[in-house]
Amino acid sequence: MSSEPKATLTKVRSAVEEELAVFLKFEGAYLNSISSDLSPVSETLTTFLLDSGKRLRPLFAYAGFAASGGSLEKPIVRAIAALELLQACALIHDDLMDGSDTRRGKPSIHRHFESIHNENNLDGSASQYGISAAVLLGDLALVWSDQMLNSAGLSTEQYSRVVPYYNEMRVELMAGQFLDIHEQTQMNTSVDRSMKIARYKSGKYTIERPLHLGAAVTESSTPEKFAALSSYGLPLGEAFQLRDDLLGVFGDPSVTGKPAGDDLREGKRTVLIAMTNERLSESQRAITNQYFGKADLDAHGVGLLQEIIDSTGARAELELTIDRLTDDALTAAQSDVFTPEGNALLVELAKIATKRSS
Repeated sequence: MSSEPKATLTKVRSAVEEELAVFLKFEGAYLNSISSDLSPVSETLTTFLLDSGKRLRPLFAYAGFAASGGSLEKPIVRAIAALELLQACALIHDDLMDGSDTRRGKPSIHRHFESIHNENNLDGSASQYGISAAVLLGDLALVWSDQMLNSAGLSTEQYSRVVPYYNEMRVELMAGQFLDIHEQTQMNTSVDRSMKIARYKSGKYTIERPLHLGAAVTESSTPEKFAALSSYGLPLGEAFQLRDDLLGVFGDPSVTGKPAGDDLREGKRTVLIAMTNERLSESQRAITNQYFGKADLDAHGVGLLQEIIDSTGARAELELTIDRLTDDALTAAQSDVFTPEGNALLVELAKIATKRSS
């Protein structure tokens, strides 16, 4: 691969997308052979996966692989591409649990199938049809992620090293998702609890575990390298999710593909909100209680909450936290246990993960 990290990441991203397209075409044809009624399933998942996406998880997996001295081959590309299917499962189910109407500027999967029901004048509840379809499509994406990894062409030894990290990653993801919905039932917010959710719901499965998975493919992976990858991946994973929290409140809808202040409308108890709640005056708390988590929150309400979050200093503190965590990751990226290519890729990916606007 090119010694230039940006060029390398572009090539890996393209290779991942090619393998995803081949896999989805084959599996979509199989679904359609069962019944033509399944064509919306294959078409929707294919569009969802191929029309957009940064491919961060495969890219981090490749970085872990390269940092451990691996040389790219097709089976490796197929194996790391499977992470995109796991991501699809997480996003589809997350949108359903959050009641999100959009994803990447388009209707979320449950809303898409609700529209199909309405447009075709189908019998029964359009809402329930959309919910059920989203559950099943998310499950199918999870099954397909297993299939793609299993059929990637890894050697028996490579597969046996990779699977424990892959399994642990999926368990941690589901644990984080449950902690997230459980947090919404609590009477108060907690920065520590929200940080743990940020780590497990997103940080670990976005960065640390893909790094481990990539390193595990190589024969030269050692406990020292896995520890060094964690020293990089854990703080960066948290910074990644904290950036996501900021975008969920202050992001530009034309860039994020989500309505302005969507996290405020959904009442997400993120680290940003926990930090805000620690600093609220009584009058600010009264306004927050009136507007936060209201499904019909309008632009005026969003603006009021944004102003309060800003004025408490919570937004600035979160930015400082992101910078500190990113600096920790960048320091860890320079470890001499990594290859020079790995060092460069890890630095470049840290910038991509934390400086993004969507």
